[in-house]
Amino acid sequence: MDVLADSNPSYRREVSEPGDRSRPSPGATAGDLSPGRGSLPPGSPTSRLADSNPSSRPRILDLFCGAGGAAMGYHRAGFDVVGVDNRPQPNYPFEFWLDDALRFLREEIQIADQIIGGPVWRPALGFDAVHASPPCQAYTMAQRIRGREHADLVAPTRDLLKATGLPYVIENVPGAPLIDPVVLEGQMFDGLRTQRKRWFETNWPLDVPFLRGPRPAPQAKMGRKPKSHEWFQVVGNTSDADGARAAMGIDWMNRDELAQAIPPAYTELIGHQLMQHLKEAAWA
Repeated sequence: MDVLADSNPSYRREVSEPGDRSRPSPGATAGDLSPGRGSLPPGSPTSRLADSNPSSRPRILDLFCGAGGAAMGYHRAGFDVVGVDNRPQPNYPFEFWLDDALRFLREEIQIADQIIGGPVWRPALGFDAVHASPPCQAYTMAQRIRGREHADLVAPTRDLLKATGLPYVIENVPGAPLIDPVVLEGQMFDGLRTQRKRWFETNWPLDVPFLRGPRPAPQAKMGRKPKSHEWFQVVGNTSDADGARAAMGIDWMNRDELAQAIPPAYTELIGHQLMQHLKEAAWA
């Protein structure tokens, strides 16, 4: 199946230069702004995100989005997805903003506060949940062995996510400073041929499947094309990009993008549970 052909036909790609997004003036009031999403009553405050893609589907903000591995899983689970990254992502399959992820979220929070004159109100932010995949280099074994220093963005990301009052997901590699993370890896999912172990922190209850017994196959050496009995280690210098795409369940990324991605199956599982959580919260 061509996943791009399966993408939400109502999405609108929108790319902006860093720091160059149209914003309400500081003195704007709710009456000066468009009602935005269909879930907002007429005259309610709204941010730029709330205006950009009216839809009845819940909306998730995808920070540090890369080329959209996580995004595709949430889309398949029923979300409209908006991605933000500080590098152009020409293969990202949904609405995309070129900006620093934390600055983007910080500005959205500040605008919502200005508009309503108090604590952030969910509809004013224009989305229903947030996923964040801050850079993992600070926590990988390879970087620690080489003695390289990288920015630790997990804590500042978490602080901003908490400020939204929304359900959130933080994804990173094993060893990252996540709080009570759950673990997902390839052997939990039918059709994947890579371990790709990742940790996920949430501020809402998340259940994960049990491991399916011992690992079904050893992993090939990094970058090598696996033999018939081996699984892929998907890295930037892989010699079999097509095989790596199949192993990850991703068919729209190039080799370098694959190296930074997670299989959509992970966030599809998370997204279905998040969707149920949002429904239950609305009924409460």
